[in-house]
Amino acid sequence: MPTATAAPFRFFTLQVTRTRRLSPSLVRVTFTGPDLHAFASDGLDQSLSLFLPRPGQHEPVLPMEYGEGWRQAWIDTPEDVRAFMRSYTLRALRRGADGATSEIDIDFVLHGTEPGAATPAGPASRWAAGAGSGDRVALLGPSVADNGAIRFRPPADADLVVVWADETALPAASAILESLPAGTKASVWLEVPHAGDRVPPVTAADAEITWLVRDEGSPAAVEAMRAARLPAARAPYAWIAGESGCVKELRRHLVREREIDRRRVTFVGYWRRGLSEEQLREQGE
Repeated sequence: MPTATAAPFRFFTLQVTRTRRLSPSLVRVTFTGPDLHAFASDGLDQSLSLFLPRPGQHEPVLPMEYGEGWRQAWIDTPEDVRAFMRSYTLRALRRGADGATSEIDIDFVLHGTEPGAATPAGPASRWAAGAGSGDRVALLGPSVADNGAIRFRPPADADLVVVWADETALPAASAILESLPAGTKASVWLEVPHAGDRVPPVTAADAEITWLVRDEGSPAAVEAMRAARLPAARAPYAWIAGESGCVKELRRHLVREREIDRRRVTFVGYWRRGLSEEQLREQGE
């Protein structure tokens, strides 16, 4: 008789334990929950789906347990009732001494929450800006550590890691840099809105980190990368994540101009300029 295999993802019920402002654009929200002992992840750029309550709701409204058809059931729930769904990456997972209690951190970018912002904040930024202890959310996350929502997978022979991330991918890039062993060569570009957003990642790698600060008039990402001299490498690997248009341009540069094998370039569009996540989802359906 075949052995049943656990589903790699499931819903988790979470509540906020604390928040911490990391920089002008970033806030870290720490969550715990009764079933987080079942949360399993190898970290890095682990992708998650976060479900947030609508204004006036005590907790997010979800249509069913995780399983076949859950997404369609969520879509079929009236729009003014169903939870907001947003994609995020895991920043950290901590186990308690008893192994049963756990915490996870998710870093939120606060777009449009400042007074007089040209573009109004979206639901996730609004929620994170006002999040407090006890606030409830739901999370679709992994119950198997090595799952398909981890994209950073350098080949064993990689002798140089190239990283570009904007502020939305900064949490994932920071987790990746923390994971690199001592002696790993890395060329890294991190793009942020404000000088105060330069939160240096902790890494044992031999990493050259270049900050691109938009408020300071830094060059565009592809211009900065094009002007750089990369360390000599026989088998480089690149991970680029952030705004889709910029990611596409950087991938083209790495493959066509740097002649890095396209199979060794991982690229992830976290957002697209001028479009909400709902609009992006509609285009993909």
